[in-house]
Amino acid sequence: MGFLDRFRRGRSDDQYSAGGSRIYRHEEAAEPVLSGGDPDLIEAIDAHIERHLGEPEGVFHQALSPYVHVDIHVVMPTQERPMITLVTSGMSERPMDAPSDDVSRAELVMALPPDWPIDHDAFDDERVYWPFRLLQNLAVLPHSFNTWLWFGHTVPNGDPPEPYAEDTQFCCALLFPVMTVDEPFTRLEHGDHTVTFLGVYPLYADEMQLKLEQGTDALVDGFEALQLTERLQPGRASAARAS
Repeated sequence: MGFLDRFRRGRSDDQYSAGGSRIYRHEEAAEPVLSGGDPDLIEAIDAHIERHLGEPEGVFHQALSPYVHVDIHVVMPTQERPMITLVTSGMSERPMDAPSDDVSRAELVMALPPDWPIDHDAFDDERVYWPFRLLQNLAVLPHSFNTWLWFGHTVPNGDPPEPYAEDTQFCCALLFPVMTVDEPFTRLEHGDHTVTFLGVYPLYADEMQLKLEQGTDALVDGFEALQLTERLQPGRASAARAS
């Protein structure tokens, strides 16, 4: 399985990092086709979330939807699950340009600290909004560049990568298994398709560099040492130093 580490289209020559990760560069986006969303898919994902995580408190709807219509379902903290959980719906509206049909449709999951602001007024502050923007951008990316996102793929915030907001040094994202939910949640059968839920893990620049130089296993070793999950931990230690 190749790893998508950079997204800049237009290079025909295959490039690999020292750690064996294939590097893709995408510069030209596909022609946008506005989407009104798939109501059946949204309903199915909402029911799937309620069955495994609890009833969503609300849904943040995408105002303008080039390629696919991506909403973010928000499940508030409980005593059993003390975190705010964000789950996308709409990334799987269309298949990605994947190696096979069974890995062509995905949605994204990320969790926030229980006190993270989630009202619209707070979203004017990028220090609050960046996780939501990250999910929206990642969900649209494979459709806008006719590519694929899957487990082990990493996406930088620009080239060179820049922090998502002024109060964080997270500047890249890793797609990795969801750790805080039981395994049945990670797949949804919808019609003739299987939708897989991918966890989003924000990374520091040195973690991204570790993965490029030594491979995903080295990064995973650091994750395990720090017991990291898809729950965002602002200011956490770097897994590059723990591996």
